[in-house]
Amino acid sequence: MATGDVALGQQASSASAHDASKRVVNDFSIQVATVNGSGSQSANSVLLKSIFGMGIPVSGKNLFPSNIAGLPTWYTIRASKNGYVARKKEIDILIAMNGETAKEDILSLPAGAVAIYEEAQNLKQYRDDVACYPVPFDKLTAAVCPEARLRKLVKNMIYVGVAAQILSFDMTAVEAALRRQFAKKQKAADLNWAAVQAGYNYAAESLTKHDPYVLERMHATEGKIIIDGNAAAALGAMFAGVTVVTWYPITPSSSVVEQLIDYLKRYRVEPDGKATFAVVQAEDELAAVGMVLGAGWSGARSMTATSGPGISLMAEFAGLGYFAELPGVIFDIQRVGPSTGLPTRTAQADLLSIAYLSHGDTKHVMLLPGSVKECYEFAIAAFDLTERLQTPVFVVSDLDLGMNNWMSEPFDYPEKPLDRGKVLTADDLKRLGEFGRYKDVDGDAIPYRTLPGTDHPKAAYFTRGSGHNEKALYTERPDDYQNLMERLNRKFETARTLVPHPIVVQTGKSKVGIIAFGTSDFAVQESRDQLKKEYGVETDYLRIRAFPFTKEVHEFVASHERVYIVEQNRDAQMLSLLKLDLPVEDIVKLRSIRHFNGLPIDARSVTDEFVMQEGII
Repeated sequence: MATGDVALGQQASSASAHDASKRVVNDFSIQVATVNGSGSQSANSVLLKSIFGMGIPVSGKNLFPSNIAGLPTWYTIRASKNGYVARKKEIDILIAMNGETAKEDILSLPAGAVAIYEEAQNLKQYRDDVACYPVPFDKLTAAVCPEARLRKLVKNMIYVGVAAQILSFDMTAVEAALRRQFAKKQKAADLNWAAVQAGYNYAAESLTKHDPYVLERMHATEGKIIIDGNAAAALGAMFAGVTVVTWYPITPSSSVVEQLIDYLKRYRVEPDGKATFAVVQAEDELAAVGMVLGAGWSGARSMTATSGPGISLMAEFAGLGYFAELPGVIFDIQRVGPSTGLPTRTAQADLLSIAYLSHGDTKHVMLLPGSVKECYEFAIAAFDLTERLQTPVFVVSDLDLGMNNWMSEPFDYPEKPLDRGKVLTADDLKRLGEFGRYKDVDGDAIPYRTLPGTDHPKAAYFTRGSGHNEKALYTERPDDYQNLMERLNRKFETARTLVPHPIVVQTGKSKVGIIAFGTSDFAVQESRDQLKKEYGVETDYLRIRAFPFTKEVHEFVASHERVYIVEQNRDAQMLSLLKLDLPVEDIVKLRSIRHFNGLPIDARSVTDEFVMQEGII
């Protein structure tokens, strides 16, 4: 399977081929086709970080199989002088290192693209409209690496050198990236650098450039970092003061906790060796979230991380957390479902599951980060919100954001104190004289709570998942139940005022709006530029960052004649949530643009669908 969206054997018109005399500078995508377990990750990282080191905006996406080593994997790097980081639909430069997919990979390229490949494959026989660069990778690797067992790994660095020469990489940036990659392994760094040089020298001496793609230094990455969303979320959780972490490993969320463990061991161990945290690997996801809620009830800042199948298993305890009003943070890194689905492909298809997770009338708060910086910021915010609202809070990311590398501004050190919400101390109880655990005292529908161990006879209370009244006593009285459920609904309304507000771009020139969330944002930003440049169409834009929706979402829809909801799922789940929330007269304005093939959404697909639905000629 090739990851370009051109069907096998369907080639773009030769009229669209690039003229090699017209340079394409800092604006192309590279796809490296290898096999899972071949050790190409280091080489791909060096390519990505070399471009970043040249000051050129860049992003990287890994498309890998979910089962065993030896199956095809593709890594895509996009360089964009304009700062676009969404997946590009077309592949401009192919590095074909997997013989089994090489023919399909080159046939999927558009005319005018580039193919670098093992010369024995003779891929030129399949395309006369692609710039072909055959390379004797095995021969070059053998000359550089005497140890046969290491050649499979070193071979990858040969293609780094070849690509560097053909595309005019700055070799000082390449060496710097490589030596950072092997910072603690001097011998490995030297060997791999020799392989890069061998590839570079071969290309310089034996290959004649006949394509337009080149890199030139910019200064657009100064002061920026590269990080993946899961690592950013883990960093945020640590700064939020998490003390209890429970989990059951599942792709693509495992690295949230794995990275968090590394952070906690480094920064949250006292000089005497005592840890100020607890990490527990549970027997399953249901047990993991149960521990989170138990720890939250006892006063700990607690969390777990999972993906779609784990969310399904957590339904029963999620309902308990909502009904008994227990804090806890759940990170959901979405992948393709249903069932096992495609564990290593991305989607935005857990929205409806999470929003109403559990049976009965249940509504949950979701934070929807749209960048790695927001993964960090929303992780911090989630712990404050869950204790302020006394309800589970879900941070909903996806595989694309969570596992791939993204360029970002550095993260801000948190300045605000932790918000523990309405917690009564022994002194508070002495002053008040009474305590009703589920009583709405302030009119915001959020009751006060105490923590176990508070030294006051009236501090204790029972919490339960069955019917209870304001004093936490068991009851089956209809009025008590109805009053409780109405208060919980009012608390959800209070949440509207506390969750992150959307990002709104109003041009003042359009009656057509676009709404997106999460990683769809990158494609929509680029698509809006395409619509303006290619069709002269202006659009307004709103990026949702949380559920429940804030008043800005209602105002945005009300102020437009048509609003397109862009999302990565089959059933238009965000559209469904909006329909349940908006006034009837605004529902008819909503349109849907969906992308659900497992690949990250691209701008061209959004643009083409928008143009078709708008009837633009």
